[in-house]
Parts: sequence; C-alpha cells; structure tokens
Amino acid sequence: MRSPTHRPFHPGPRRSGAELASTLLLSLLSALAALTALATLSALSSQANAQVRIEITGGEAAALPIAVVPFAEEGVDPGIDVAAIIRANLYRSGLFDPLDPANHLGTPARFEDVRFRNWRALGADTLVVGSIAPLEGGNYRVRYELLDVYAGERIAGQRFRVTPAGLRNLAHTISDQIFEALIGRPGGFNTRIAYIEEVGPVDEREYRLVVAEADGHRPQTILTSDEPLMSPDWSPDGERLAYVSFESGRSSQIFVQNVATGERRVVASFPGINGAPSWSPDGEQLAITLSRGGNPDIYLIDPDGEGSARQLTRHFGIDTEPTWAPDGESIYFTSNRGGSPQIYRIPVRGGDAERVTFEGRYNASPSVSDDGRFLAFVNQDGDGFRIAVQDLEQGFMRVLTEGPLDESPSFSSSGSMIAYTRSTGEGTELATVSVFGRVQGELTRFDNTVREPDWGPL
Repeated sequence: MRSPTHRPFHPGPRRSGAELASTLLLSLLSALAALTALATLSALSSQANAQVRIEITGGEAAALPIAVVPFAEEGVDPGIDVAAIIRANLYRSGLFDPLDPANHLGTPARFEDVRFRNWRALGADTLVVGSIAPLEGGNYRVRYELLDVYAGERIAGQRFRVTPAGLRNLAHTISDQIFEALIGRPGGFNTRIAYIEEVGPVDEREYRLVVAEADGHRPQTILTSDEPLMSPDWSPDGERLAYVSFESGRSSQIFVQNVATGERRVVASFPGINGAPSWSPDGEQLAITLSRGGNPDIYLIDPDGEGSARQLTRHFGIDTEPTWAPDGESIYFTSNRGGSPQIYRIPVRGGDAERVTFEGRYNASPSVSDDGRFLAFVNQDGDGFRIAVQDLEQGFMRVLTEGPLDESPSFSSSGSMIAYTRSTGEGTELATVSVFGRVQGELTRFDNTVREPDWGPL
C-alpha cells in the first residue's frame, strides 16, 4: 500500500471568500454490513403522516433579465473573458437570465456610452459594462458598472488592480457584487468546492481529495491515497477539511486537514465505522457516525480529536449522515428507524428525534441552506434517485433533477445553488442545480469519476 501524500493548497492570487449511507455501503464492504441493511430497508417505505406537497422542477421564480456586455479590452489581450465568467455565474444561480451577447445592440464600456432605450427594447432590466486596461508590471486595471436600464441610473461599480492570474477570481468577485446588489445577499461565487476524484482502473485506483473554484475550474489535489477517501466537509472558516480515509488498511478513520499547509491529524479512529463528519457552525464540534456500540449512531467529538465522544442518537436503526442546522441547535441525519431511509432532526442538547421527510420511499443525504429555510436531499419515489429540496418553513417539497442516479447534494453559501454528483454513461460528474429548479448543468468537464462535493463557506 502506498503512503498517502498531501499537498498544501495554493489559493492563487486572491481568495475572499455526508455522505450517503449507500456510498458507505459501496466502499466499506463487509465492515459496513450494517449499512447494507439501510439500503435494503429502503424498499419498506412508510407513506404515513405525509404532510408535504411534491412539485416537479418547473421554474417557479422569474429570472431577472440582465445583459453583461463583453468588457472592452483597451490595448490588451488578457486571454480570459471576464464577462463570460460573470454571465455563467449569474445564470447558474437560476435567478438571472443573461441575454445572449449575439443579440446585444452595441458594446458600451461606460455609463455615458449606454443608450438605455436599446437595452429596454431587448428586455434587459439591468446592464453590466466594463473594461480592462494595462498597468505597469503586466497587471491590469479592471472596472465595471452595474446599471438600471429603466431608471437610467448606476446601481454599483468598482475599479480594481489585478494580476493576470487574478482575473478569474476577480470575475467571481464582480459576480458576487452584482448578485448582492440585486438579490440582497452574498452570491458565493468566489468560494471553493471540495470533492473526491477516482483515477485509474479498479485494481489500481487512486483516490484524490481535490479543491477547486466554485465553478469547477483550477482544481488542486491536496491529498492522494490508494485507499478510499470519502465525505469531505469544510470547516466554517474555510481553512480545514474533515474527511474519511481507509488508509490504515483496517477500518475507516476521520482526519482533519489544514488546506493551506497540508498538516492533518486523525480525530476519530474508534472500532467499527468512523464516518460522515460534519462541522458545527461554530467550528467547535464534529458530528460523526460511529458504530463502536455495535450500531451506527450519531456522536459529537472535538475536531482536534481530544476528549471523549458524546453519543447523540441511540436507536436500533442505522443513524448516519449528520448535518448541522445553521443555528447549531439541532442536527439533521438519515435513519431507517421508521422502516426506510428518511431524514430526521434531533436537538444537539439531546431529546427525541423527529421525522422531517415523508414523501418518497427513500430520502437521504441532508444538506441545509445557510439561512435554515431549505433542506436538500436525495429522493427516490419510483425509478431513480433525484435531488429534491424541502422548504422547512412552507412545508412543500420540490424535485429538482431528473436522475436517474443523482447524489450528495451540497448547498452553496448563497443558498441559491446546490452542487451534486450525477451518473453519466462513463462515470459520474459534478453538476449544479438552482434551488428554484430552473437551471441545471455540469460544473465543468472531468476526465475521471468525481463524487461527494462539499461547497465551502464564503
């Protein structure tokens, strides 16, 4: 067995800014026989107490029409289309409907160059113009303006100095500023995604822990191993990742790794299953799945591996995939205690667990939006597994994706998008879907199988 290698993450010139029980089943072999029961029991779905309404993807919210004009390149060729990155970011959120640049009427770069009546005729509510100019030392000056087409007024804008390598991050920053100016909350485009990549044939497979930009670009491998890696989860400060590794050759362990330095340590190595780490919102605890009592239950541990583990659930069913509510007061988790995998919620201080999902014979892998309003999960009702979202305030559920094998949903920090993995004919790929179910697409092309994305914090 090769020793795992870890590498520090190089964030580039500027950075502002649970796994499915079935996944465990596939990887833990006989050691996870108990989890196999979870998948088996999925056929015994209980439809009792159904309280929610199901809605198939339909485009509920009207996207805001916006035109992002190609930035004027004043005597430079930066080799990157800043406007195109902004346009793609806004489109993926599902809240914007960027106009096709081929239909633009002109290419203004400044407020004073804009003929607003032309853009009103195209149906744009807002307009983004900007330019890129050279500076000494090979750097660039980039400026942009966000304009209200109907009022003929400037909404926002800024001027930046940036290195050539920083242009992509700057495009994400401008996207964030536009999103916040028009939607009223952070966009989260200048964040990162962690995921697991599998490389090579089954008998010589290499597993990689990868960190990439939120749109999937510029991936960097921070750990490689010839044993499975699973369930990456970002700390709230974005500095560390908790994950599961089988590199000991005997059973699973949970590591916490500093992304910048590569330093890491084992924080859970109990007999049996050590799985599904999830950081508390304050970064002071990890919720994990342990089977040291003979049955998978949810426990709380210190992220430095010190102290004893506190058992939170105690049930003959299989409890796994914990994820914290944003207020840190409760934990959502997957359990088959009712006869089929469903999502439950339990107070962190202890008490009774309450069932949260009722529609479908299989609901697993919970992820909660940062505002606590939406719960994303994998839903099966009939053929295939799809990503669904449940409004925890209004009580309705919506199926967002088409399947047939979608898994591992993870909310973006803005709460408007969900990253997940979906199967293709050649493997799996990372994809995103807007919470409003209007926009669905892949992040970027991957040469290898990728899975279990976790969207980092702002």
